[in-house]
Amino acid sequence: MSADLTPEALEQLLGDPADPANPYGYAAAVARDEADAFPEQLCEVLSDAGFHLNYLPKQWGGAFESFDRSLTLVRAAARRDVSIMPGTMFSIIAATCLQLHGTAEQQEWVARVLRDGGAVAFALTEAEHGSDLLAGEVRLDADGLLHGEKWLVGNGLRCEAVYVVARTGERGPGAFTSFLLDLTDETVDPDDLSRLPAPRTGGMRGIDLATLRFDALPVPWDAQVGKEGEGLEVAIRAQQAVRLMSMAGSLGIADTALRLTLGFAAERRFGRTALSATPYAARELSIASAALLAADAVALSAARGVHVVPEAFSVWGLAAKHLVAEAAEDLLRRCGTVLATRSVLREQAPGDGVFQKLQRDSAVIRVIDASPYANLRAYCGQLPTLLATTETPAPQTLHRIFTLDTELPPYEPARLDLIARGLDPVLGGLPTVAASVHAALDHDTSDLVDRLSVAAAGLAAQAEAARRPGADPNALADLAERYAWLHGAAACVHLWWANRERPLYGAEPGATGWLRAALAYLLARAEGTDPRWCGPHLLPALDTLAALREQGVLFTATPVRLATTPQEAADAQG
Repeated sequence: MSADLTPEALEQLLGDPADPANPYGYAAAVARDEADAFPEQLCEVLSDAGFHLNYLPKQWGGAFESFDRSLTLVRAAARRDVSIMPGTMFSIIAATCLQLHGTAEQQEWVARVLRDGGAVAFALTEAEHGSDLLAGEVRLDADGLLHGEKWLVGNGLRCEAVYVVARTGERGPGAFTSFLLDLTDETVDPDDLSRLPAPRTGGMRGIDLATLRFDALPVPWDAQVGKEGEGLEVAIRAQQAVRLMSMAGSLGIADTALRLTLGFAAERRFGRTALSATPYAARELSIASAALLAADAVALSAARGVHVVPEAFSVWGLAAKHLVAEAAEDLLRRCGTVLATRSVLREQAPGDGVFQKLQRDSAVIRVIDASPYANLRAYCGQLPTLLATTETPAPQTLHRIFTLDTELPPYEPARLDLIARGLDPVLGGLPTVAASVHAALDHDTSDLVDRLSVAAAGLAAQAEAARRPGADPNALADLAERYAWLHGAAACVHLWWANRERPLYGAEPGATGWLRAALAYLLARAEGTDPRWCGPHLLPALDTLAALREQGVLFTATPVRLATTPQEAADAQG
């Protein structure tokens, strides 16, 4: 079914998540969460539909076409329960590593495992060192024996193979080499390799996270992947693709949280007025809606951009991940304010407790591939050089990235790099369209674009100041955060400009309401101010997403029809 597995087909397969009898719905997700249970049935139906093939390249027998398609597909599943991602998508890191430097034989074997619905785990981090990867202690000794312990290994308990990054040298990034271990091999002695449950997480409960303990495990000579000393570099490059899928998880959570809150606020009365129409609730819902519009536009742009300029993703991917995760957290907080007591109920009715689950799951997604600070730290050092460039991207580059009906070039993971080469085509390309965009917009929105242009132009000087002796030690990290919000605002401008003759977010072609709200939200976050002071700029966001909810479509730029309720299906038939 994979070739036909569109987001709409997936929606119909999984049914209405609000139906309490639906085994793939919210009530079932909450029940699993309470029991710390793995989503076996949901993962099984997705596997039968070929969902897991949509991150595998076609030359491996997969169905991957583009990241923007996969982003929407994963989001449609994750809006029901983001725990399906560990069950179906965790092998993407190891698969990407094998694409980058595996032998033909290793690739063929891993492809077969993954096509058959198996898992290949990725073992990089260690409990004592966290994101300090250079301090890793798991070591392959001179006798070919592996020693040490990896933790929080996704699918580590049930995987057929594991890709391990281990120390083979003494210092620096070149001290690490990768190995692909076949855990189905009968010669693997359980005394040499222990698979233990990792510490339980507050969110995404029941997922398979393991501690792998190596006690002089013999490693065959042909298990080495790539060259000696390149393991850490390849692992970091491969994680850039993973961040795109983690954004799908954040968006799925945000979609469900806002959809539930909008429904509650529309039905709840405050005196004679719907809660959604009261000034305070409307403002909170407007902010949440603007946050989701911004996150969707940024994630969609990144998912397309990785096909066109993967060389920029050591900065672009991390900045987008930070923005989407933080916007989702803000959205949940605003929705919780509107839901009030309803946000903390667990047992009043089937599905109660779903909002708390969304909050807990979002907190895990926020840190699962890198903590917010580690994420900022990973690219802040690149910003002074990146921002100093005076290059501008070719108009054709911007067109291919942002024009949604333009066919994308094939994804080439080998072009991913540790350091962004050239310029950021998003912020770097803003001056090439800013004047034309300004002329095409209404006064309120063009004023926001002008503010964005001024703020973006000042980043280079701020980067230089952050490197001077005596500068605030947090200056570069703070710059990286500001950069992420401004980068996102520029992506929204490019997306609107490139598609101004097409309908976005269910609005008429060229409509600016969603853009104005997203820009106001993102500029407020960049400036460190509360978005609530943006006032009327944010209201179109609420109108936009309330309309999409009424239409029964996903909250994304090119809306996807959602599964109908049983009553809606019956009405449609007769």
